[in-house]
Amino acid sequence: MKKYTAIIEKCTDTGYYVGYVPGFPGAHSQAESLDELNENLREVVSLLLEDGEPKMISEFIGTQNVILS
Repeated sequence: MKKYTAIIEKCTDTGYYVGYVPGFPGAHSQAESLDELNENLREVVSLLLEDGEPKMISEFIGTQNVILS
């Protein structure tokens, strides 16, 4: 079993959820629901892995709050 971290955002114009796997070229999708997005991302990552393990171009580290006073 392989595990990848996806970043999820919600487009304020369309209301769609948009997700991508940082550093994994081509691993992105969108959907109307989070469940549908997860299914779409699993499908696209599976398809991309058919060409072999990708060379990750970056590594997800985390998030950080930026506080302004």
